[in-house]
Amino acid sequence: MIKKYNGKIARIHDTAFISEFAYLIGDIEIGANSSIWPGVILRADSGRIIIGENTNIQDNSIVHGDEDVRIGDGVTMGHLVMCHANIIGDNVLLGNASVINDGVEIGSNCLVGASSTVVPNMVIPDFSFVLGTPARIKSKISDNHLDMVKQNALSYVRRTKSYKKQGGFE
Repeated sequence: MIKKYNGKIARIHDTAFISEFAYLIGDIEIGANSSIWPGVILRADSGRIIIGENTNIQDNSIVHGDEDVRIGDGVTMGHLVMCHANIIGDNVLLGNASVINDGVEIGSNCLVGASSTVVPNMVIPDFSFVLGTPARIKSKISDNHLDMVKQNALSYVRRTKSYKKQGGFE
């Protein structure tokens, strides 16, 4: 469902996939080949939500912020992610059930492990591997993990194209 809020409504690239069971409200921009899966809530009632290209937000995740939220290109937001971040860079994977609190800035080429809790206003530099509750930077992301992050995003681009070919899912 796509709803207008304060005169603003989502702008969705024609190659993006939005599940009919997702809920989008307010000033949202979704880039090319990105996908929003069932149960996702994108609530832009306090600021804009800008989602880059080739990004996927998986089932039952929530994106909301007290300010603008910018999610980069090639991002995978796993199932059940609670995201209040201000910035998520390019080529980032947020593991299933991770919690990203207000004011967080995550650099590019990062991996946040499943069920991790990133504390408010934490700044995570590029190429970080982050785990735990509270989340801590454990190391630089390995080449294998970074390749996995990129391949995961590309697999969802392929899935997006497949779903759009099926018709009736827009």
